[in-house]
Amino acid sequence: MSEKTLMAGNIAIAEGAILAGCQAYFGYPITPQNELLEHMSKRMPEEGRVFVQTESELSAINMVYGAAASGCRAMTSTSSPGFSLQQEGISYMAGAEIPAVVVNVMRGGPGLGDIGGAQGDYFQATKGGGHGDYNIITLAPASVQEMMDLAMLAFELADKYRNPVALLPDGFLGQAVEPVTMRQPVTEFPDKPWAITGAVGRPKNIINSFAMDPVDYRPRVELLRQKLIKIKRNEVRYEGIALDDASLIIVAYGSAFRSAMTAMKMAREEGFKIGIFRPITLFPFPVKPLSDLSQKTRRFLVVELSFGQLIEDVRLSLGTGAQVELANQFGGVPISADEILEAIERIMK
Repeated sequence: MSEKTLMAGNIAIAEGAILAGCQAYFGYPITPQNELLEHMSKRMPEEGRVFVQTESELSAINMVYGAAASGCRAMTSTSSPGFSLQQEGISYMAGAEIPAVVVNVMRGGPGLGDIGGAQGDYFQATKGGGHGDYNIITLAPASVQEMMDLAMLAFELADKYRNPVALLPDGFLGQAVEPVTMRQPVTEFPDKPWAITGAVGRPKNIINSFAMDPVDYRPRVELLRQKLIKIKRNEVRYEGIALDDASLIIVAYGSAFRSAMTAMKMAREEGFKIGIFRPITLFPFPVKPLSDLSQKTRRFLVVELSFGQLIEDVRLSLGTGAQVELANQFGGVPISADEILEAIERIMK
């Protein structure tokens, strides 16, 4: 399809999930992602698929666990406080190797916080927010088009690796309205011989994340570790803009990247050679591509909507020889291009 239509970010995620063949959606209302749930409440029944508004985020993630264990493409969506409640279920799914998609349209925190956009859930999404050794693939869109495209990719990667995948937009992107090119629906799906679909004529499939004897459990966790190594090797995604002559490189994702783009153009008009590096996968983080840029320049500016979480992965990637500064906002407040430009001028002058 080449049809374009104006669409809000939350709606684009919902339509992307439907195009990807999502068969079951479970969710509980929370701002600023309510439009996503509301849209799914209409569209999923229209497609003959399952929609359940649950009594809590805890119920939602456990219903996703059950549906995905039966082989369905299943998802939930929430915002930051609800994502916190779902961490145990996500940890269980990672341990049991159950593929599913979790959307977190981030808002200000901690606690209930507010309903403005923020990026304070970076650690929680990328470092394993529940207990144990695991990670979930984490995708960070920066446009409404990417909200749709990465939602579709999330289902593909979840099934490919039998691992939960998080889509991590912020509240500003969830509410943004932009032209979107509709994509072709997915029509071919992978076989899932591991799923719980009835055991007539075959041995039972047992899906859990528990072993009584630690000696038995270590080999299973080692398999998970090897899978994460494979994900890190094969699924790194990023974007570089104006990097060839850059003497300072901005690192940003999500709506902060949008402000950084405007600031970069303003700075170049002033004669500053500024480039931008945008991680699209927050896990796996694009460590080597970013590290390689330290051969071009030692000056970096991280722009994010938190106290400073992305900046830690940037510093780890670049090592101790790089100058890494921070321009940020937090608590549901957007960062303006002017604020970023001030930080650029301070560093460059």
